[in-house]
Amino acid sequence: MDIFNNTTKVVKDDLTKKIKTGSKVAIAAASFSLYAYQALKNELEKCDSFRFIFMSPTFVAEKTPKERKEFYISRLHREKSLYGTEFEVRLRNELKQKAVAKECAQWMQRKAAFRTNVTREGMNNFLVVDNPEDCYIYLPMNSFTTVELGCERGKNISNMVTRFESPFSREFLQLFDSIWDDKEKLQDVTQDVINMTQTSQLLNR
Repeated sequence: MDIFNNTTKVVKDDLTKKIKTGSKVAIAAASFSLYAYQALKNELEKCDSFRFIFMSPTFVAEKTPKERKEFYISRLHREKSLYGTEFEVRLRNELKQKAVAKECAQWMQRKAAFRTNVTREGMNNFLVVDNPEDCYIYLPMNSFTTVELGCERGKNISNMVTRFESPFSREFLQLFDSIWDDKEKLQDVTQDVINMTQTSQLLNR
């Protein structure tokens, strides 16, 4: 077990050591950011696969026209986080967002799969790195952003993340696998995420 305070000891630095050629990455989180991809680009290019579950309905239309307004706004917020959260504004100004998005979209087409929870049921948030020699879990992982990786300061007073190894990590991986294969709970949104990543109009907003 190890603990990261995400100030002097950050999750991103540990992931650069744990994600290797052949790694399988699985994440259950609220949102995915281009800049988290950018922070781990070299490592994510090495991994065999990248699976991501949006914990709440994302990239899917509301089932009825009377959906609650707050839910609709939350869904849009999760989708727009793809281009960076409010705490990644500095990165949006410094990096060429189009270039980052292009690289990310190409990587997604080769390595990534995205599914969303289409129920109103909650689920745990975590990140798993599955290697042949061991399996690691980082939790909590509320969102896949540079703030959660410890690269940027968020609005929280503390941002502690704990890493566990086998056998504890295997339990979470088995949980992820069981949910991933449940078509009643999850819907594939991979192409929707790729399409939004490639949308230049939104990239230049």
